[in-house]
Amino acid sequence: MVKALLRDNFQRTVRILAALTVALSAAVLYVGGAQPVAVGLFPAPWDKLAHLHTFAVIGMAAGLAGGMRGWRMALCCVAGALLVGGMDELHQMYLPGRSASWADLAADLAGGLLGAAVLAVFYRLAGDRLTRHFTHR
Repeated sequence: MVKALLRDNFQRTVRILAALTVALSAAVLYVGGAQPVAVGLFPAPWDKLAHLHTFAVIGMAAGLAGGMRGWRMALCCVAGALLVGGMDELHQMYLPGRSASWADLAADLAGGLLGAAVLAVFYRLAGDRLTRHFTHR
């Protein structure tokens, strides 16, 4: 009974922290992207690599926040990355010196897929022991 209660609290804590990570990342992109220093911060092609890594983290956080496994978790990773990435690209349309780009959104999608792959490998290597801590059955 106590062990189940501790596991449920741990799962809830991980999901809340992951959701906060997604929200905080979106806020940092929104506020930070509006700063003049953000114009040309990463030159091409390095900007796509920055998108890939940033949205892999956002995708992994969205996947953990969803509390699911398998293809549903992968879908949460990709959807989270695309939603935050789409918001960022729409916001950039209205900022001086910035522009929205389908290539950036594609890099965001690739980041979400990378995040889903990293979580899938993590769950495969960790086995059922850690899976019980991070997801509901």
